[in-house]
Amino acid sequence: MQGPSVSAKKDLSLLTTSATAYVWGIAVVAALGGLLFGYDWVVIGGAREFFEIYFHLDSAASIGWANSCALIGCFAGSLSAGALGNRYGRKPVLIVSAILFAASSILTGWASTFAVFIAWRIAGGVAIGLSSNISPLYIAEVSPAAHRGRLVSLNQFAIVVGILLAQIANWRIARPVPLNSTHEAMLASWNVQTGWRWMFTAVAIPAVVFLLAAFGIPESPRWLLARGRAHEAETVLRKIGGDPGYATTQVAGIASALREEQSRTASWRGLLRPGVRKALLIGIVLAVLQQWSGINILFNYAEEVYRTAGIGTNQIFLDIVITGTINLLFTMAAMAVVDRLGRRPLMLFGCLGIGVSHLLAGFAYRIGVHGTAVLVLTLCAIACYAMTLAPLTWVLIAEIYPNRLRSIGVSLAVSALWISSFALTYSFPFINRTLGSSGTFFIYGSICLAGAVFVLQFVPETKGQTLEEIEAKTLGI
Repeated sequence: MQGPSVSAKKDLSLLTTSATAYVWGIAVVAALGGLLFGYDWVVIGGAREFFEIYFHLDSAASIGWANSCALIGCFAGSLSAGALGNRYGRKPVLIVSAILFAASSILTGWASTFAVFIAWRIAGGVAIGLSSNISPLYIAEVSPAAHRGRLVSLNQFAIVVGILLAQIANWRIARPVPLNSTHEAMLASWNVQTGWRWMFTAVAIPAVVFLLAAFGIPESPRWLLARGRAHEAETVLRKIGGDPGYATTQVAGIASALREEQSRTASWRGLLRPGVRKALLIGIVLAVLQQWSGINILFNYAEEVYRTAGIGTNQIFLDIVITGTINLLFTMAAMAVVDRLGRRPLMLFGCLGIGVSHLLAGFAYRIGVHGTAVLVLTLCAIACYAMTLAPLTWVLIAEIYPNRLRSIGVSLAVSALWISSFALTYSFPFINRTLGSSGTFFIYGSICLAGAVFVLQFVPETKGQTLEEIEAKTLGI
């Protein structure tokens, strides 16, 4: 494997200047989309017990639909994000997603009927779909090569911060539930009538912060160059690198790659070219694998998973906060090592670690060992996921497509992610009722082990290479 390129080594020295603060600042703003994504995505895990009672949901179909309907919006948002990002730029799409986050969180929380709740959950999903595409793509396009893995992982770090904030909010907002409470008592409780509404509404505050901050970030220099706005692109790159030489070198490299692509239309058909097909396959499979690793079940259906393991309602909320803390700590560990250890070794470790943890959890359920054992095994799976599949899937998806096709390629891969996430979330109540907890964990564990084989055979190492070098060398495009 090749070491870091000359340009990557130059990046390393340049980011010891004041440019460090600038590039991290704009990456943090873009990553706020990830924070809102994480909060909005996981808040339902704590609220579902209460709004299901409020809306009188009792069938597997209605419960599955309530918990997965946002994914319809995620799919629509991610599918349109590529075209919108190409036509209008990355920055305007981030602004639109912030507006949708703010509006949908309030209107979901104060929905008067189940139909209104569903409609605004889908609108919130559109915001997630837009930001989940554009935030990592934007960060990848503004990041110097030697630090790109860490900076794109910042988006995943923001996601897990959002997840933890949602879990803490749910824990603090929910009031203690007396043991053996009747359905009538639960229906009349503060949690069912009001508490779940504030769980959703709370995300409006960071959404407004994201909206205001997004106006202050620059447009992606790669998008600007693709639109012939070289002077603006060079100005942004000079601020990012802190040196005119960096900007000149980067403009030349990006322009050269764009010239190579000029004869090839930036359309969906372009993704079927040799080389790009390989990138498309890798992106889609990694997106599906990230979801069908089963970890999101431990967030969205945490209450049901832990209740089945014999853990009481009040303890469940605290245990969920513990899972979010583990998620955050190991995401931080991933950010520290991703640009040193590389993508492939971490992805392999993650698939194997999650797979083994799930299989052991399945055996624990099978032989009747519950409680602490299940909690520890789920924490192990979350730790492996947070350090590997969670951040690195977004990193690789943002890296592996050529410049002119990156927005479209990322859009298609992330659309596949949301389709698979909908299938996972909607199907869990049915699978769990049919196969039980042990059979469900066996399925997810087997998928992770199969994913390890795929990573070993197909996923390239992209550490230390510029986006143009990945395009030209690693994928042979």
